[in-house]
Formats: sequence, structure tokens, C-alpha cells
Amino acid sequence: MAAAHEEAAAWSEEAARRVWGGAVPLQVHLHDADVTAFPPPPPFLTLGPRIGYLPLLIPIIKAHFSNALPPGVDTVWFEYKGLPLKWYVPIGVLFDLLCADPERPWNLIVHFRGYPSEILSPCEGEDSVKWSYMNSLKEATFIITGNSKSVMNMSQADQIALWEAVMKGNLDGFKNISTRLKLGPFEEDGLVRTASTDRQRQQGSDEPESPGSGRPCRVPVRLYVRGVQEDLEDIEDALPVSDWESVSYINRPFEIRKVEGMLHHSEQHVVHPLYDAGRSYITLEHSLQTLLPEFFSSDAQNAEETDPAAGNSDTTNPSRSSQEADTTKKTKVKLIRVQGIELDMDIPFLWVANNLKNPEYYLHVCVYVGTRKQ
Repeated sequence: MAAAHEEAAAWSEEAARRVWGGAVPLQVHLHDADVTAFPPPPPFLTLGPRIGYLPLLIPIIKAHFSNALPPGVDTVWFEYKGLPLKWYVPIGVLFDLLCADPERPWNLIVHFRGYPSEILSPCEGEDSVKWSYMNSLKEATFIITGNSKSVMNMSQADQIALWEAVMKGNLDGFKNISTRLKLGPFEEDGLVRTASTDRQRQQGSDEPESPGSGRPCRVPVRLYVRGVQEDLEDIEDALPVSDWESVSYINRPFEIRKVEGMLHHSEQHVVHPLYDAGRSYITLEHSLQTLLPEFFSSDAQNAEETDPAAGNSDTTNPSRSSQEADTTKKTKVKLIRVQGIELDMDIPFLWVANNLKNPEYYLHVCVYVGTRKQ
């Protein structure tokens, strides 16, 4: 057993290092309207850390294009195929969401003027990114522990060290600080007795089942749902995202509550995991079915029985809730990506959450769904 535990720990360590070391090759072009030199400058090639943010690349990008920029105050933003890119979304998530067919290098256009403030929230460079990161970390901490005290009580020195580690992709430096927050690992669900097995065990017995419950495990999850053509045969043929209104950005914590041998999602609904001789684990597929019943279920009744959105969701498309029943019949999941990987849907969900989460402790999941034309 000890050897198996050591092997699992080694795999987790390797997964974390691959996540932190992951990068997207970028080819950044200066927008034609910002070019003041002839001939125009060549594109800039660099690696964008998957867990990093586009504004953090501005200093090196600006240095490359400095001789061709117009005079005046910079208001830097990035674009992909006409779509302004949200600066607070990690680079890896943007790539997984917007590039149905992974494009290497990823061709982006950088603008130094004409900030689209009607589409993008203001960004003042590194300070804005740091604020956004710390805010997400506080949110995740609240979801996991029920309060944000561990983050709020961090010393200024620790906050700076944590942020420096994130910016530089320094996993060891990050761990030195983050372990004090006591945010993980999430409770292992590999060996949990199922409700079905417990009912079988109690048949023929007059003894009531103990209602005592353990500490719930709550996983911060951010889902990015984009639509593609329903009749799409090859995902690389998906039409590009033309505006952010066509992407649902959803925060839905996934809660697992153990109740004396029973495995619950939220306080009302039992999660029914895979069964194996009285032992079970919750799969990635089942967790996503629970989080997004309107997209995974073909049975409207099943969607009604599982309501993870109640009190726990935050989406950029409020009208979606009133259309869920209709959407259930009109969508089909085409693709799931986490950290650039199309995962086996039978993989244990908590392994994914523990090992493929971002430094702010959110698990980012990109979901492609086929939508029927109205």
C-alpha cells in the first residue's frame, strides 16, 4: 500500500510540473493600423505559459515592436480572428477554447491603440492581472474552506512571493507559500462505499442508518461552453468564435458530501458513481453531467433531478437558465478539454481537480457543444 501511495504521489508531482511547464507557442503580429515603419516589423515568436496571462507578455512584445509603434499612450490588447481576447482568462484556456483545431504557432494580433472598452474590462497591466488572480484565489478558497481568511491574512511578503512564483512559473516557490493556505489536496474519492451498496447491506436489518456527515469536498470549477455546428464531423472545421456572447462562462462548484457510506452531491442530490464490488469513484464524465445537465443529458427529467446551478452558479448568459429544458434537446457535447488534453471521461474527477487545476485553485474546463440552428 505504501508503494502504491508513493507511486501515486510521484504521478501527481509529474502532472503538476507538466501543467506549470506547459506553454502555447505564439506568433504575435502588430496590427496594421499601429505600424509606423517601413518595412513593417516581423511577427514576434514566444512561448505563452498555459497558466499565465497575455498582459504579462506585453513588456517583451513591446520591446520587439518599439521602433514601429505610433506616439502616444499605449492601450494594449490582443485579438484572434477578429475576437478581442479577455485578458483575465489564462492563455491555455483561451487557446483550448478558441482553437478547435490546435494552431501552432497560435497567430495573434496585438494592438497598442483603440482599446475595445465596450467588450473588454479595463486592464492596467500587471497590477490588474495580479488583482484578478488574487480575487479568484479568494473565491476558490471560500468555495473550498467556507471562508477566505487564509488568503486575507497572508502577509504582504507572502502575497508578493506567491504572485512572483505564478508569474515565473516557479512551482516549488508556489508550493512554499500555498501549502500554508491549506487548500488541498481535495479529498480522495477513489474508495467510497456507494449508497446502493449500503442499501443492500441494510436489507433485512431494523437498524437505522446513521445520518452523520463528514466534511464536504467542494471543488471550484470554471466551465467555458462554446457552440459549434451540430452536424460537424471534424472538430477542426468548427467556425471561429465571433463574439463572447456565444460563449457561456460558468462558475459552478462541485460538492461531494459523504454521509455514512453514501456519496452526495450538494445537500439534496445523491451522486451515483461507477460501481465495483461496493467501491466507487466519481468520473470526470459524471461530474460534468452533474455540473452541466442541460448539455450532457438527453433526458429532460434527468436534468430536472440534478440542479447544480441552484445558489452556486455565475454565468455571463443569464437567459440560459430559462432555456435549459429546450437546450437539453438541442445540444450534444462534441469535445472536452482540460489543460489542452482531451481526457478519458472515465478518469477519476478528483484526480483531475487535484492535478490539472490552475494556480488560483480553479479547474478550468472547455466544453464544445453542437447546437441546432433555430
